[in-house]
Amino acid sequence: MKKSTKWFLAILAFLFLFVAGFFAIVLVVTASLPVDSTETVTYGSGEKLGVIEVTGVIRSAKEVNRQVRKYADDSSIRAILIRVDSPGGAVVASQEIYEQIRRARDGGKPVVVSMGAMAASGGYYISCAATRIVANRGTLTGSIGVVAEFLQLEEALDKLGVGVKVIKTGRLKDAGTPVRDMTSEDERYFQSLMDEVHRQFAGVVELERSLEMKTVKLLADGRVFTGEEALRHGLVDTIGTFEDAVLIAAELGGIEGEPAQVKERKRRVWWEGLFGEAMQSVVDLKTEMLERPVLSYRFLGP
Repeated sequence: MKKSTKWFLAILAFLFLFVAGFFAIVLVVTASLPVDSTETVTYGSGEKLGVIEVTGVIRSAKEVNRQVRKYADDSSIRAILIRVDSPGGAVVASQEIYEQIRRARDGGKPVVVSMGAMAASGGYYISCAATRIVANRGTLTGSIGVVAEFLQLEEALDKLGVGVKVIKTGRLKDAGTPVRDMTSEDERYFQSLMDEVHRQFAGVVELERSLEMKTVKLLADGRVFTGEEALRHGLVDTIGTFEDAVLIAAELGGIEGEPAQVKERKRRVWWEGLFGEAMQSVVDLKTEMLERPVLSYRFLGP
């Protein structure tokens, strides 16, 4: 082996050990950080308005519900404003957020939803619990429906020469598995589940928006509406910006003058600037591919 080659391999080995050691230190440091990585900030000096953001795909209700409970229980918070910019997501997570908002509203705390670019499907579902819904003219909302996506890998596995043996009890136990094509019985089974979950969504819209079920059924075909269309159909209460929603929430909460906005924000640590986006991308890809719920209140468009 040439001397130059030995030097090259030695340098590569050194770089590998250096990078591995650096990442090991990062892991040790991040593991020692406190679990609570959020801080509460207040903008303004008037009476307080609690602001919560629901953005992106709804996968869990935990954080949103925690904030709703905190502001609902805080007597210094006169009203809650929720900014929704989401295509929806998991059925159960959407239902749990809806129930928590409804409890806060029924408990006497006014809740206003301000819709951003999109508040569709599960995003609209959670909005239905608000005291008042404010949409922008160009907001995409509605998409009242449920969807399921199933990977079909049987042909790909056959080409790779990979076989899967399934042992089960009950003829529908492996319905939806990606290793075989769906039978007509499988499809009927999942369609019945989707019809039931769709009925639950329509029932919430009927109740919260004071619409007749026959009207809801005409709107609940999965399509999205602009904010202006949604207003005409009775799906939202008014057209306005986030700033308009702030004033509406202040009025409902009995706040005179401009309110102080209280919200949580993520406490940024040094390593997030280096690795945060890359790590989050890996987590999002894993969740999207491997942990997607079977049934979703989710708009699948761009």
